This record gives sequence, structure tokens and C-alpha cells, in this order.
Amino acid sequence: MTKDWNLSDEEWKKRLSEEEFRVLREKGTEAPFSGIYNTHNEDGIYMCKGCQTPLFTAESKFNSGCGWPAFDAPVAKGIVKEHLDKSFGMTRVEITCSNCGGHLGHVFTDGPTDTGLRYCVNSVSIEFSKE
Repeated sequence: MTKDWNLSDEEWKKRLSEEEFRVLREKGTEAPFSGIYNTHNEDGIYMCKGCQTPLFTAESKFNSGCGWPAFDAPVAKGIVKEHLDKSFGMTRVEITCSNCGGHLGHVFTDGPTDTGLRYCVNSVSIEFSKE
């Protein structure tokens, strides 16, 4: 993952759909229960839509009922970055791809597994591979 992902907005707009750009680069959120990976259950890996960095495995995915794909842990420590997010009058922890900086969603401490974490991810910010 050595590529320089410091692209201009125009370069990102050429690579991403309008909705992907809105979420990944402008920190938007897709509507709950609208994403293609919310109820997706297949063995494989979920990668960043912006740069194809592997982020989460199917084994870490669970149905949280929140309306977005939920995972209990990334594939490796440091693969997602955490940032304090005080937007919209709330205090949350934003998660971004450590490689390209794309906004993925937020992480919460109410997960049902041993990690106690729920990485709540926008479907448009990830893509799935069976490999």
C-alpha cells in the first residue's frame, strides 16, 4: 500500500461515484438499511472502496440491527484510524482508512463480542471480495 493517496477532489471524483465521494471524502452517511452490505453474509474480505485496502473480514461481521454493516474488529491493528467527531451535537469516534483517509463510519463500545466494539461502516465506503 505504498501509493500516494493525497489526491485532489477532482481526482477523487473521477475514481468514485457521487455517493461514494460524498461519504468517503465529505464524511457523509448513507441512509440506514439502504446499503448492499448491511445484510450481506458471505465469506471473504471487505476492502476500502477508495484504495482497496483490506479492512474487515466476514468473520468479524455481525448483525447489529443498526442499519449499517457492523464489524467487531479490523483485519489488523492500525488499519483504520480513529478520530474524535463532535459533529451534529454528538461526541463519537469516526473511523477512516489508514491508507487513503476515506471516511468509513464510526466505532462504538456497545458490541456484543469479546472486543466490545461495533465498527459501524457505510456500505458505499467498502467493497467485498471473496478472496
